[in-house]
Amino acid sequence: MTQNMRTPVLFAIMAVLFILEGSTNFWVFSGSWNTSLAILNMALISAIMALGVNLQWGYAGLFNVGIMGFVALGGLATVLISMPATPGAWSAGGIKALFGLLIGVGTILGAVQIRKHMAPGRARGLAMIAILILGFFAFRYVFDAGVAAIEAINPAQTGNLGGLNPGGPSNYKAHGYMTILAWPVGGLLAAGAAWVVGKTALGLRSDYLAIATLGIAEIILAAMKNEDWLARGVKNVVGLPRPVPYEVDLQNSAAFVARAEAWGTDVTTASTIAVKMSYGVLFSVVLVVLLVLSQLALKSPWGRMMRAIRDNEVAARAMGKNVTKRHLQIFVLGSAICGLAGAMMTTLDGQLTPNSYQPLRFTFLIWVMVIVGGSGNNFGAVLGGLMIWFFWIKVEPIGNWLMMVVTSGMEDGSGLKIHLLNSAAHMRLFSMGIILLLVLRFSPRGLVPER
Repeated sequence: MTQNMRTPVLFAIMAVLFILEGSTNFWVFSGSWNTSLAILNMALISAIMALGVNLQWGYAGLFNVGIMGFVALGGLATVLISMPATPGAWSAGGIKALFGLLIGVGTILGAVQIRKHMAPGRARGLAMIAILILGFFAFRYVFDAGVAAIEAINPAQTGNLGGLNPGGPSNYKAHGYMTILAWPVGGLLAAGAAWVVGKTALGLRSDYLAIATLGIAEIILAAMKNEDWLARGVKNVVGLPRPVPYEVDLQNSAAFVARAEAWGTDVTTASTIAVKMSYGVLFSVVLVVLLVLSQLALKSPWGRMMRAIRDNEVAARAMGKNVTKRHLQIFVLGSAICGLAGAMMTTLDGQLTPNSYQPLRFTFLIWVMVIVGGSGNNFGAVLGGLMIWFFWIKVEPIGNWLMMVVTSGMEDGSGLKIHLLNSAAHMRLFSMGIILLLVLRFSPRGLVPER
């Protein structure tokens, strides 16, 4: 089968799987449209993450294993934009905390300027040490006082700065559009962090770059967990406003109730399906826009240059290309897309829970999506996102079915039978490994390889 035929066929197979999940309870399918749409929405977000990683790895060969950190920054942006400001937080300590951060940044910039403009020697070293020590103590003195004042404000419910939602604590959920505005801000926040990371780490060899990005992702996550003044840390932020209607509002709408009755379904089920479909439409629009832009970039002279750099950096440098600058560009762009996806995921969840950001879900699984789908092919990355997330969710019922078949001839109460049946819940990692191995063996360039 040619690649022109394979791509639409594979996407059609995925569409059939989602339809079967919603329409029939045969085999491992649930027969619930709520379940099917819930899987689809997370699959769309995962496809966007895979698209961002594909930009970095497929276009430029950058091995980024800090995806989790950029996704978490997107989630943080959702809180900072869509939630209301905590009453009294800014006047109590917000200005102090912000001023303290400016002192910290100024200290670092001052040390950099001294290093640039002073002649090498003992005087330069002493000057740098002096400004770093004085700046550190000034930063801690101002910043810590501001943070303590913020976190003292109703710590059981808030204890943080809050966000920019104009509705205030009593009416912020009426401004659901603020959540959508937070999506590009999440991308910008991740892009800013990626720029800082890239300026310091992109000169490293690929394996050292991987270690650096992983470490920086852990630092970002540790900061989010411990800085309660920013987004409540591990106490979580719940009740984020929605860009789509609430189920209870739909259930109280006479027009929607009449429509649900016309569909032949109860209003509760219809409202939950309508909400998930609304999210699906929003996520699909974002995915399609990003996919179109990625394809245009890939086929442009810039895209051809990036692939030439990926294939042979030495030859690209010899032709006058600034390889480090181009790597920084693609690293920032890919990270921005991951941040955008992180903001969308937090919107879907309706809460920010820093403890939920795990490397297994937000690094390993995204890389599996890119590799299985086809590194360097945007459609392959999207296909991998949809496929791997679907099987990541459904592999547990598939494992239960498989273990029931395997143990059907065993005696009831047998220790081996009990062990095998209890092991079905742990089939996810095993199954992802098997899928990855099969694809690498029989289609080493992915299901939809780069052209």
